[in-house]
Amino acid sequence: MPTLSRFDIYAPIHKGLRAFMAHALVRAGRLDPFDPAETAEVTRELAELLDFCLGHAEHEDSVVHAALEARSPGVTLAIAADHERYDAEIAQLRELLRRVPGDAQAAHALYLALSTFVAHNLAHMHEEETRHNEALWATHTDAEIHALHGRILASLTPEQSRIGLRWMLPHVSAGERAGMLAHMRAGAPAEVFDGVVDMLRPLLGSRDRLKLDMALAA
Repeated sequence: MPTLSRFDIYAPIHKGLRAFMAHALVRAGRLDPFDPAETAEVTRELAELLDFCLGHAEHEDSVVHAALEARSPGVTLAIAADHERYDAEIAQLRELLRRVPGDAQAAHALYLALSTFVAHNLAHMHEEETRHNEALWATHTDAEIHALHGRILASLTPEQSRIGLRWMLPHVSAGERAGMLAHMRAGAPAEVFDGVVDMLRPLLGSRDRLKLDMALAA
């Protein structure tokens, strides 16, 4: 099981992904396909989620899984099969998205397909946060894992960074949030950091906003 004394490369982004998936699934369940404005908004959000999931899987495959296989051959085989299944699932979801406007049957089929996609991802992320973390911690130092994380961050597009921060920062713990923001404040231009904080504030409840203010003042 995850050990808090070691750096967890998966936890923050997976918390963000779980939150984004839960939000998307709830919105898909109550979608009115005969409301053009609502349908356009939900379709945009779901397309954004699917694009982000694909990018996330590519980063894991090329950076984290490659590092794991180099030192613990075979440990990522089950997860790699999940990633290969992504293309078919996402293609199905994109086709249903295309059909949704004005089609209640397609909207319900989208909801069911998205439910399955989310369920697969929840199990998939649990495997990574347990079995993969155990393998990473057994074969890599925290400095090496931080370096892998740095490679992923450096490869993100501005849009991927925006979406990742939007869903991670409101849905990690207050301590995790403070640590992420402290790291960002130390390395990002002031205007970029201020923009992230301005984006974050409306997404937090009152207690988390208070904790955010305390962390920023420290």
